[in-house]
Amino acid sequence: MDYKEIKKLMDDMGNSKLEELEIEFPDGVKISMKKSEKREVIVEPHVIEASAPMSVPAVRPQEEKGMVTVPEKKEEENYKVIKSPMVGTFYASSSPDKDPYVKVGDKISKGQVVCIVEAMKLMNEIESEFDGEVVEICVKNEDVVEYGTPLFKVK
Repeated sequence: MDYKEIKKLMDDMGNSKLEELEIEFPDGVKISMKKSEKREVIVEPHVIEASAPMSVPAVRPQEEKGMVTVPEKKEEENYKVIKSPMVGTFYASSSPDKDPYVKVGDKISKGQVVCIVEAMKLMNEIESEFDGEVVEICVKNEDVVEYGTPLFKVK
């Protein structure tokens, strides 16, 4: 059985309602295929079904009653944001007994190390992309951060 024939079998199974297929040929070749389960996340008011645990943001009492409040818009246009370049764990200092790299109010310069993001046991020093003053630290020490998560706001 060549690649094209195997590929055709895979495509045919993908388009069929079969969940599992096992074929044994007289020459001893065995092919076993199994579809992975497709799971849907259905979100309805007050009902959540999911294939894995997930966090749900807390609903404010005003939002439950249909009154949605718009958060006040701060002067964020004046802030530059240092974002996480990777998924990992945020550390404010090089070790638990050391002072943090930066604190709110500190002046920083381009290229200065501002934190560490640990990814797969590798400690990655995150450097500032610009000069300025740290006005907010957006995450707590040892928080898990995603790619693009704001870490610091700089003025």
